[in-house]
Amino acid sequence: MTVLNLSAAAAVLALVSAPALAAEPVSVTLDWTPNTNFVGLYVAQALGLYEAVGLDVEITPFAFGQEAGDFAMYGVLDFYTAKAAGHDAVGVFAVIQTETGRLAYSSDAISSPRDLAGGVYGGFGTTWEKAIIDTMIAHDKGEPVYESVTLDGSVYDALRSGEIDFTLEVVTWQGVENELAGHQIETFRYADYGVPDQHTIILAADEAFLEGRPEVAQAFIAATREGYAHAVENSEAAVEMLIEAAPELAEQADLVRRSMEVMIEGNYLAREDGTIGAFDDSLMIELGNFLFEAGAMIGADGVPLAKKPDFSTYYTNRYLD
Repeated sequence: MTVLNLSAAAAVLALVSAPALAAEPVSVTLDWTPNTNFVGLYVAQALGLYEAVGLDVEITPFAFGQEAGDFAMYGVLDFYTAKAAGHDAVGVFAVIQTETGRLAYSSDAISSPRDLAGGVYGGFGTTWEKAIIDTMIAHDKGEPVYESVTLDGSVYDALRSGEIDFTLEVVTWQGVENELAGHQIETFRYADYGVPDQHTIILAADEAFLEGRPEVAQAFIAATREGYAHAVENSEAAVEMLIEAAPELAEQADLVRRSMEVMIEGNYLAREDGTIGAFDDSLMIELGNFLFEAGAMIGADGVPLAKKPDFSTYYTNRYLD
């Protein structure tokens, strides 16, 4: 067991030895269907870590129009833009430690981002996509002029058919999916072309929840960190726990298993020094500055923010102590 695991385990044991909490209900909403980004939640639940600290945790997969629970998973880019529009959540756990986002393409005519100029981008309708793509092309001394379309169907079907020239993907899931299927999809890493590195996926909590139930928040985050630590050190068992909790993944067991391998090999869930869950201040501040300067932080009035927010208030590591 690593030093981190001992620390996390000690935190959980300390909470267990404290006066017992009632079976406190805690809800967690995901920003996507069950996958390896969320493996630590499912491992913590399967191992009884939440139950051990007096919590009754409900994990709810993504559904359009759903309201966020006490805790919610967010793509960090979506989180920043939601905060700009007035969302009152605070980041409390950095799930991914270094960027998993990629710009994906399949044409032999593309060898660097500047070759994307004049092409067709298949996107998802967010405010931050343009900031990323424009920066990557310009960083490569290209002209960031291209057509953007939002598709109803699979962007990968559109990419392979030539309907679009490039899109965005998550290398630890769609990237693995394409690899296993033998699809010749190439990628550029955002941070190699002028975009700040980022935590990609974070866990956030409602501010009112944190203020009103701080002990519950502390217990939940300690157990969650131990779940992720256990998953990193016991990846095959973690895969089985994830599939058992989300049986719809049974037909994609190879994908889940390979994705977990990529997560660990790439130090996405744990840094090389074993750090799990902690926000890197430089990543969070630099990403916020990038989005603000690109005009991607849109206020509730539909206008880009005129004043740069204090991005240090968007997240905290205090519940990891």
